[in-house]
Amino acid sequence: MHEISLIKSILKTIEHEMEKCGAKKLNSLTLRIGTLTAVEPEAMQFAFNSSIEKTAMEGATLCIIETKLSGRCRECGTEFALSEFDSPCPICAGLDIKRLTGTELDIISMDVD
Repeated sequence: MHEISLIKSILKTIEHEMEKCGAKKLNSLTLRIGTLTAVEPEAMQFAFNSSIEKTAMEGATLCIIETKLSGRCRECGTEFALSEFDSPCPICAGLDIKRLTGTELDIISMDVD
């Protein structure tokens, strides 16, 4: 379960940012996770809850925003939701697609005291 190592890395970043601003308590954390990251939101939630026990972050909530895979056809410029990794453009059937969303693993926000 690689979610544990991911969340530990994210929490180190959060700790560093908390130190920089003098925060003592994490109330909530919001992450954006794309469908192509191979991260299971439920496993990420479990890893988060387990990792914050008996720390200054204990009691914090994790909000996960899942983003679907989308792309833009480089031939005609159409933006569309991709149903598969290599979906053709629904307008011109072009296969040169730039992925726009679905590969994110971003810290969106944190609420601290």
